[in-house]
Amino acid sequence: MLKKFKINCDEATTICDKSQYGKATLREVLKLRIHFLSCRICALYTKQNNLLSKILNKSKNGKTICSMTEAEKELMRKELESHKGE
Repeated sequence: MLKKFKINCDEATTICDKSQYGKATLREVLKLRIHFLSCRICALYTKQNNLLSKILNKSKNGKTICSMTEAEKELMRKELESHKGE
């Protein structure tokens, strides 16, 4: 039965990306969660991907960050560093 839910890392990252935008099905999300039990790398990828999206979606003057100045890039680097190891 669990064989139906077994996926490889490529499929896991695709599902991760889809779920981030609300496009993954319940079955896909379950497959992803099961995959996390045996693959810490994909779990970390998902966590970092979600964090990056969260940082990028922060508003600046009511606008979502789409292109960044050097100062904004540096701020993002600092933000990512502060979450390192979570």
